[in-house]
Amino acid sequence: MSYSKASDLLRVADMAMASFEGISLQDIAREFGCDHRTAQRMMRAFEAVFPQVDIGEDADRRRRWHMPRSDPRWLQAQGIRDSELAALDMAAKRADRDGAPDDAQRLRALRDRLLAAMPSSHARRTEGDAEALLEAQGFASRPGPRVVSDMKLLGVLTEALRAPWELKVSYRGAQDARPRERLLEPHGLLLGIRRYLVARPSTGDGRMRRFRLDRIENAAITARSFSRDPAFDLGAFAARAFGSFHSDAEYGPVEWRFTPDAAPTARQFIFHPAQDMIEEPDGSLTMRFTASGHMEMAWHLYQWGDQVEVIAPGTLREMVDRHRRNDFPALP
Repeated sequence: MSYSKASDLLRVADMAMASFEGISLQDIAREFGCDHRTAQRMMRAFEAVFPQVDIGEDADRRRRWHMPRSDPRWLQAQGIRDSELAALDMAAKRADRDGAPDDAQRLRALRDRLLAAMPSSHARRTEGDAEALLEAQGFASRPGPRVVSDMKLLGVLTEALRAPWELKVSYRGAQDARPRERLLEPHGLLLGIRRYLVARPSTGDGRMRRFRLDRIENAAITARSFSRDPAFDLGAFAARAFGSFHSDAEYGPVEWRFTPDAAPTARQFIFHPAQDMIEEPDGSLTMRFTASGHMEMAWHLYQWGDQVEVIAPGTLREMVDRHRRNDFPALP
């Protein structure tokens, strides 16, 4: 058996041990990017190498493989790879950067707990290799301007979202001369150039609203818990905007056309989760999606100079037409 095949089977064992329901052929095909026949061959080899595996069927009569987790020596036998430890370190740094201090703290706690389970010699070697890997990869924060996060506020919001707890906030709206107290039921956070709390007022019409974090002057958790809206989908809610700002009045079809010169670069972007790319006969690229946030779209489109044309909506086309330049030396 080749070294790569052996490592694949160890990865399958990890998956089969981590899943309460066991893993299916579809899980294997998705994890390894292989077809159904290859997944079948891999599982036959897995059964031969790990005869203690439990094999059963789920409600859809699909076979599932599950490994008993009664032996704690499995983790010690495999150890932690330097690339895995580096990935945890990088994830913690990204969480710090993106304003999620609680997530960063938990990732570091998981890292320390995993290292504590290893023999000291293995742990020291892996930690040293991971530090070298991080240095070689040149981990750096996302370039460009960003809003400074209020870590204390983010900590309160994270705790409220986890429970969930009702929030009492002092919020200064765009039209407010001074902040007003509001009781909110938080459902999520939108992280972008501007950061928003997604919440519904505790009393009112039950609609979800966005609250800019930089306009929340104080936030405190109340003693009241609430039930999250089971029909609310944060991803679908976020997709109604191009960035983090949403406007019902602006929401509608968007269509941009990139020139043949800009098309190869534009293909590398995901402008919207539900975008539709159309390859034109002349080599240009048409991008279509449905969203709002014309100002954020205009900010982004400016970077493309005269290499993109706004077909729709008309209001966005009017915003950018006077600012399309032909002297930018590079594309985004």
